Amino acid sequence: MIRLENGHLYTGITTDVERRLSEHQTGKGAKYLRGKGTLLLVFSAVVGSRSSALKMEAKIKKLPKQEKEKIVRMGICPAAN
Repeated sequence: MIRLENGHLYTGITTDVERRLSEHQTGKGAKYLRGKGTLLLVFSAVVGSRSSALKMEAKIKKLPKQEKEKIVRMGICPAAN
């Protein structure tokens, strides 16, 4: 998950977190993040397969912001189970 300057959280998947964050920061990543200012990686997790990662991403995106903040604080994702 990436935190935007305005406090919003962006969730996505990648095989290379460092590369993808760099792409987002230089405006070559998701259109949603372009021009949003400083981006900060606040949570990442290794997930077994692309299919599992997509399922986990979908579960996280459905969570209310309070639950997403809990994941960031605790550093673990209950949606992975």
